[in-house]
Amino acid sequence: MSTNGPDTPHVPGPSLWPIGFAIGVACLLLGLVITWVVAAIGAVLAVTFGLLWARDVTRDVRGEVPEIRPETRAVSDRAAPAVVAAEEPLPAYTRSRFLEASLIGLSGAMGAVLTLPVLGFMVLPSFTGVEEDEVSLGPLDNFPEGEYVIATYLSHPEQGEVSRRTAFVRNNGESEAGEQSFTILYSRCVHLGCPVQPNGPIDEDNVKKIKNVELRPVLAQSFGCPCHGGQYNSEGNRTAGPPVRSLDRYSFSIRNGNLVLGELYAVGNVNGTGAKATISKYPWSVPGTHVDGLESWLYPIVPTQVTG
Repeated sequence: MSTNGPDTPHVPGPSLWPIGFAIGVACLLLGLVITWVVAAIGAVLAVTFGLLWARDVTRDVRGEVPEIRPETRAVSDRAAPAVVAAEEPLPAYTRSRFLEASLIGLSGAMGAVLTLPVLGFMVLPSFTGVEEDEVSLGPLDNFPEGEYVIATYLSHPEQGEVSRRTAFVRNNGESEAGEQSFTILYSRCVHLGCPVQPNGPIDEDNVKKIKNVELRPVLAQSFGCPCHGGQYNSEGNRTAGPPVRSLDRYSFSIRNGNLVLGELYAVGNVNGTGAKATISKYPWSVPGTHVDGLESWLYPIVPTQVTG
């Protein structure tokens, strides 16, 4: 036998809007890693279910406003009997609803405080690129054909040693199209960014210094990272260890007989050697990021800033 009397208010069943809101937020965060399409779907779900949830929570205080009519009195010779009008209860905002709305508001504020800085560090680097200045490495005579030279330079001399960069430069001679070809590898490992070393002796007796540039001949047939064992061949292709792609390369130009370094770009793989090599070029990306294959779908946001 039920104990609920006729005056017992009916309690609404549990709402599914919070679940939809949580799914939308999860899709939004996941989409920031996978693809913008999933992020957009998550944002739409989060906003839609969030509004429905807020509407459901505040439905008790969104009742119709009672109509107020002006008081009228009938004119009569006899005294009208006293009539006591029953006062209709005004819509009330219960304590449980107030606490629920307060908890939702505080949770949303705390979530924004914790989430926005993280999203800023994840997304903003894609829109705040730091471009490297072009650097002249001197005349082409400083680079014997078929041999690597270690070039160290200051990308921003006004910043001092913190802007020092290292590149491995090899003169490949002329290509089939009659253009001068160079292989210029960046010295940072594409695993975690540790400095890569040439596997061969460095000729410290024949160092050439040109302004902020130092050139050291080296007999290198391969390169290795001493931090985690990453190994690369003479073209920068990974041969062993944890690196996820080939060594990054510099674009270059030749001006007035001088070799000028340009921007960095990522390399998926190199087929062939020297001037006959076919290079899979991609926009520069941070170490540890796949730039080709199925894994690249996990890294759709490519930061444009270059860190030393």
